[in-house]
Amino acid sequence: MLYLNDDTLNEPGSLLEAGIAIPAFDREKVAEQTYRHPVWIHFGAGNLFRCFHAALQQKLLNANAADEGIVVVETYDDEVIETVFRSTNNLTLAVVMKANGEIEKELIASVTESHFYPDPASTVRVREIFANPSLQMATVTITEKGYNLKNPDGTLSAVVRHDIEQGPAQAQHAMSVMAALLFERYENGAHPIAMVSTDNFSRNGTKLGDAIREVATQWKTNNFVDQGFIDYLSDPQSVSFPWSMIDRITPGPSVDVAEKLRVSGFGDIDILKSQKHSITAPFVNTEEVHYLVIEDDFPNGRPALEDAGVYFTDRDTVNKVERMKVCTCLNPLHTAMAVFGCLLGYESIAEETQDPEISGLIRQIGYIEGLPVVTDPGIIDPKSFLDEVMNKRLPNPRIPDTPQRIASDTSQKVGIRFGETIKLYQESGQAGDLQFIPLAIAGWCRYLLGVDDQGEEFELSPDPMDEFLHEYVAEIVFGDPTTVAGHLRPILSNTDIFGVDLYEANLGQKIEGFVEEMVAGPNAVRRTLQKYLKLSGEDTSCK
Repeated sequence: MLYLNDDTLNEPGSLLEAGIAIPAFDREKVAEQTYRHPVWIHFGAGNLFRCFHAALQQKLLNANAADEGIVVVETYDDEVIETVFRSTNNLTLAVVMKANGEIEKELIASVTESHFYPDPASTVRVREIFANPSLQMATVTITEKGYNLKNPDGTLSAVVRHDIEQGPAQAQHAMSVMAALLFERYENGAHPIAMVSTDNFSRNGTKLGDAIREVATQWKTNNFVDQGFIDYLSDPQSVSFPWSMIDRITPGPSVDVAEKLRVSGFGDIDILKSQKHSITAPFVNTEEVHYLVIEDDFPNGRPALEDAGVYFTDRDTVNKVERMKVCTCLNPLHTAMAVFGCLLGYESIAEETQDPEISGLIRQIGYIEGLPVVTDPGIIDPKSFLDEVMNKRLPNPRIPDTPQRIASDTSQKVGIRFGETIKLYQESGQAGDLQFIPLAIAGWCRYLLGVDDQGEEFELSPDPMDEFLHEYVAEIVFGDPTTVAGHLRPILSNTDIFGVDLYEANLGQKIEGFVEEMVAGPNAVRRTLQKYLKLSGEDTSCK
């Protein structure tokens, strides 16, 4: 059996026999160089980082285009560091699942250190890294909710209040941790650095910068930091916050992939669930298609990641690419498939693409309502991108993605995935003409009941706004459409959720009407989709 450790790495013959690509660099030398001369640190030790960011740096190391690896920091789940990184000497097996059934396996060895902040020893080391002038960039993948400082009612969350009251030395929230580490860098020479959000939402760099500066400003008010630190964070020549667009579907570890690895002689196949519900394994399964576009704003230099396939461009182009993907050509389709997949009893995104109503719905959202308001970014064609999503990526049965996974944290996503397009239509006075984007939002409201289309209860995916949302849907009764009236307004008018008051956009009443139709009884969700697809002229009979 093959296990992820340095002993296996030092005897590569068995790895090659198992069809696993191996690193072409001296890992010990890379680790030593990284320790002395760190260049890249990453926050968020999840699956996307392990199969994408780490794989990009491995390409550079293999080509002798870089000398340093990556240091990864986790601020949320200590078990991930202990069970996935340190237990395997920071090695990962990346498994690329191709649509034709082939799989590619690569041993990723570019991560040389892993830390949980605020573990005392890790805290000392990570602060040391941030004080080092060699550090060029910190990248981030902690999901949208990791940037939020406030409760649904607009007040600061308890953990952020704690951080503000206790100061940088006691930082716990991810944004506070990064602010504290930047303060460490400021106090040790104020060296320049790029803080690069690679999370999956619009204008991610701005949101990262705003959150960090908000914490820092509160610290100044409480006399923990000086004005010079605020000026440092506000000077793009010192600290930049580039925008980015990232795209690679990376579902949780697949039981089917684990079995294939076991048959090929791989021993590290245990799929683990932490107490904080992180689902990980020593391997990561992902799709072959991927994109990363970053604003080229790095005041201390950067790795030559363009040699690994990353697009570097200006902010306007990043914004156009990101809006194309997040607001039109992929993410809105995913969210619509997630909520309706749960309602209609699906456990596979690929299987959903064979459902005539769900496929018809996402075609309408993407091609009919989305593409007309997309600006072509120039470097990637929107129609071609959407075609690839619809015809190659979503139907790929080798990607074991589930609507239940994608339905997580939907309250943090709908504002970007639907709200931005609604705003564009609102500017031209045509938002009220939209049909399928509001139908998808209605599907989410219907989903919140936790009752499927047959009237059976199901478990909702986690969402940080669960308590707030359920307060208003609790009185809506499956089988009684009259119970919808009045209960959804606090949700649909919440600009913190949607980025727009949906009643002011002439969509609130329409969405309420869709929900009334979908709670009428068994099969009402299916009938509602069929009704409006037929009215649109969408032929679902042969799909």
